[in-house]
Amino acid sequence: MRKEFLPFSIPTIEDDEINEVVDSLRSGWITTGPKVKRFEEAFKAYVGAPYAVPLSSATAGLHLAMLAIGLGAGDEVITTPMTFAATVSMIVQTGARPVLADIDPDTLNINTDAIREKITGKTKALVPVHFAGQPCDMDVIFALAKEFGLAVIEDAAHAIGTEYKGQRIGSLESISVFSFHPIKNITTGEGGMVATRNESQAEEISLMKFHGMSREAWKRYESSGTPNYDIMLPGFKYNMMDIQAALGIHQLGKLDGFIAKRTEIAEFYNTAFAEVDEIKTPAHVPYDHRHAWHLYTPLIRIEKLAIDRDRFMEELKKENIGTGLHFKAVHHHPYYRKTLNIPPGELPNADYASDRILSLPLFPKMSMGDAMDVVESVKNVIARNRK
Repeated sequence: MRKEFLPFSIPTIEDDEINEVVDSLRSGWITTGPKVKRFEEAFKAYVGAPYAVPLSSATAGLHLAMLAIGLGAGDEVITTPMTFAATVSMIVQTGARPVLADIDPDTLNINTDAIREKITGKTKALVPVHFAGQPCDMDVIFALAKEFGLAVIEDAAHAIGTEYKGQRIGSLESISVFSFHPIKNITTGEGGMVATRNESQAEEISLMKFHGMSREAWKRYESSGTPNYDIMLPGFKYNMMDIQAALGIHQLGKLDGFIAKRTEIAEFYNTAFAEVDEIKTPAHVPYDHRHAWHLYTPLIRIEKLAIDRDRFMEELKKENIGTGLHFKAVHHHPYYRKTLNIPPGELPNADYASDRILSLPLFPKMSMGDAMDVVESVKNVIARNRK
């Protein structure tokens, strides 16, 4: 057993990030300002999007993206049950109704055949989630959207650096929403970004992010500016700060290296668990892609063990191995169990995964020795608890 606890995730923060944050603190300008603009420009160049809007979180990005496409009461939005609750909660916050389509049992991405089955005359948008950093089949999703006249918002919270058929997520024809939470592939502490090819959507989201003001504060208070402004629409307080963007500027430059290390560890896990009957390893999608490996999410075949998934995680903790839970299916949470009222058996693949999934440690600072410890501990827990 390991002597020291291995967390599920640790952000990689180095001296260049720290120095950039300190520079912002010393500059006297710590809220939205020139460093946010620098980060925005670098992000657009990286993903290949003509427009991007930095925000306080991906949750804020989902909210504004949904408002920008005009979601409201009476609309339905199809999304996946295997996602963080924010995806569904922001649909509810617009007044629309979330409709859950089942997942592919192997990749855990939304099943495109299931999407078609859920489309009604009330459907206004599709919100695919690129689960764990692996892209959904966007050609099929865009074809469905075109056939039925629907908008598409990609929940790309897991997917910065993900590629679909040679294109980076964020450069496709839909709105994409990214997260920079501390466990994500890059972090700004908290933060998010909306990328789009649509100028009017970008302008509306940019207005909504900061009270609907016509001019950003830093442009009003610099030497050539004027404090005057107009409120163009009722907005929110969803802006990113310079002290956050200071991290992002340097994190973005390291992203491809981070993904390479994550891929190395994930592939090691896949090889190590290939012959372990009690583990179902994550499957790759069949089309050309680059997996960003935000998460490594095996399914524990609890039917072969004397313990359930939650107890399995507790046993790993005793071995000094941290884990995450990504995710309990949305319709298993009390609020959505009550409000969505999904009949038992309607989402069998999501139900199966929800009871068996866990996230093993995966972050760039991990050594291969750490990964070996994870594998050894998982095998130890299995050996102690086989039926």
